[in-house]
Amino acid sequence: MSYIQGYDPDTLREIVDVAACRERLSEIGPQRSLPALLERVWLLKVLGELDESLELSEQSVRVARMAGTRKDLLRARILHASVLTERRAHAAAEFELSTCAEEAEGQEWPGITAFALQHRGRTRFDAGDFAGARSDFKRVLFLRQELGADETQLEVAMSMVEAAERRRAHSLAS
Repeated sequence: MSYIQGYDPDTLREIVDVAACRERLSEIGPQRSLPALLERVWLLKVLGELDESLELSEQSVRVARMAGTRKDLLRARILHASVLTERRAHAAAEFELSTCAEEAEGQEWPGITAFALQHRGRTRFDAGDFAGARSDFKRVLFLRQELGADETQLEVAMSMVEAAERRRAHSLAS
């Protein structure tokens, strides 16, 4: 089940079914597996419970480091950085996401590269770097096309490119 109902065109944040997210959070409960931790981090983040989300995201990075694969660790770090973005720690988030994107690209993991770049684009967008965001979103679109992503994923990437272009044009006109 997808909890995401769309993306806010002004903030690019997920629009979620809050009741379904809360229900899923209670279903997961205190499970300690890495997939459960990562899901809890994301649910708490989109519900705006950022302190708990940050704490769990740090724990998920530690768990991934000790017991996960390199891909697991990258996913956990990307999710942690996305929580930093929500907490407006843009420089730290952008640095972590850049490092993750470079590592994923070096390992030839285009899906994880796209995941990191989409979050870095959102971080840059949130920080007012619309040209940087646009560049990241265009790269995400290209990677997802290469991966044969479905129309929904491609539309999301395209809408993010367009949002960055609109905001950049608006900021240049001001």
